[in-house]
Amino acid sequence: MSIRARPADGALTLAELKEFASFPAATQRYIRRSLDVGLERHDAIELWSRDVVEAASINAQTRIYERLPEIRALVPDDSGLDAMEPLMAPLVTVSAFDLGQDRLVSFGAYRFLYERLIGASVRPWLPGAFCAAAALPHLHPDKRRLLLQSISEAAATAIGWSSREPSFYPEWVDKVEAGALPN
Repeated sequence: MSIRARPADGALTLAELKEFASFPAATQRYIRRSLDVGLERHDAIELWSRDVVEAASINAQTRIYERLPEIRALVPDDSGLDAMEPLMAPLVTVSAFDLGQDRLVSFGAYRFLYERLIGASVRPWLPGAFCAAAALPHLHPDKRRLLLQSISEAAATAIGWSSREPSFYPEWVDKVEAGALPN
């Protein structure tokens, strides 16, 4: 028996594509790069670094992202405080790194990335981790304000979260010269 995609699956994927397209170019680039690092899809330094500073940033990100398997394993099935404690410290630490890179400009961009890095099960924990990381003193006060203002009341007070895994995982796209495209 074959599994067929339902029309709703296509609509949800299209919504994910539209959401990604709404992010600034630098945010899109950072998300793609982060997915390559966090999901070990490609050699991120070879693909993404344009200079030694960016190569150093990718090396630091690779070290921080070594905690992702641990975080994935720690996402609890319930909302009990005893289950939360082991998850939140490493999740806030990794989140603080990403927010400190100054490329994730909103909760929406952060959520988009982390749903893919960790999985749908982390959704209930993302508002708290984002707010904690966005309020840390390593960020400039203006940046903290912008980040914290980007989380909507609906996201902060949701009574439930979808368990549907994301289906769109953006990747590197090679540039094609306009003259090389077929008519």
